[in-house]
Amino acid sequence: MARERENPKPQQQQSPSSISYTVEELVAVNPYNPDILPDLENYVNEQVSSQTYSLNANLCLLRLYQFEPERMSTQIVSRILVKALMAMPAPDFSLCLFLIPERVQMEEPFKTLIVLSHYLETTRFRQFWDEAAKNRSVVEVVPGFEQAIQAYAIHVLSLTYQKVPRPVLAEAINVEGLSLDKFLEHQVTNCGWVLEKSQGRGQLVVLPRNEFNQPELKKSSADSIPLEHITRIFPVLG
Repeated sequence: MARERENPKPQQQQSPSSISYTVEELVAVNPYNPDILPDLENYVNEQVSSQTYSLNANLCLLRLYQFEPERMSTQIVSRILVKALMAMPAPDFSLCLFLIPERVQMEEPFKTLIVLSHYLETTRFRQFWDEAAKNRSVVEVVPGFEQAIQAYAIHVLSLTYQKVPRPVLAEAINVEGLSLDKFLEHQVTNCGWVLEKSQGRGQLVVLPRNEFNQPELKKSSADSIPLEHITRIFPVLG
C-alpha cells in the first residue's frame, strides 16, 4: 500500500529583526518597517559604547519615530543628537533635528542640545562649555564628547588663524594650566604645532598652514585697469 504523502507544515514568516542581518542591511531593506525599531535603538547604544557613528541608521530611526511617536525614547533621541554634535562641522545635527517634531524640540533635554548647537555654530566656545558643564548628565553619557568638540574648535581656529594666543586656545578647547601644557606638548610632537613667545602677548601657538589660513596676495588696483584707459592718460601727462 502506498504511503500517504505528508503535508508539510507551513513555515512561520520571520520578521526582519529575527533574521541575522546587520543594521545597515536592515535599514537598506526595511527602512520604513517599525519592526526594526528595537534593532536601531540597540544600535544607538552600541554606537555610544563603541564610539562609532552611523548617521544613516540614526536618521532611519528618527523617521520611524515620526510614524510611531508613542514609541519614541527620549534617551535614545538625546544620544543621537549628542553624537550629531560630535560630528560637527558636518550638518548632521540639523538633519536630525528636521525629523524631530517641533513640540518635542521644546522639551528637555532637546532644548539644551539646540542651545549647545547654536553656540558651536556661532563659535561661542566659552558659552558652550559653560552650558555643557551645567548639563553633564546629558553630554557625558556619550564617551568622547569633549574630545570631539575640542577637535571641532581647533578646526575652526585653524581656518582663520596661523597664530593663536594661548588664552584664546585655552578658552576654545576648555583646557588650562598643566593640562594645557601637556596638550600643547602632544600637538607640537605629533601635529606640527609650534610655540613662540611674543612681546606683550604671552605665548603664541603657531598652527600648520592650510589653504584657508594663508594670506592671499591681492592684486594691485593697477593690474585691473584696462590698457586702453592707461593709454588715454599719456597725452594728458604730455
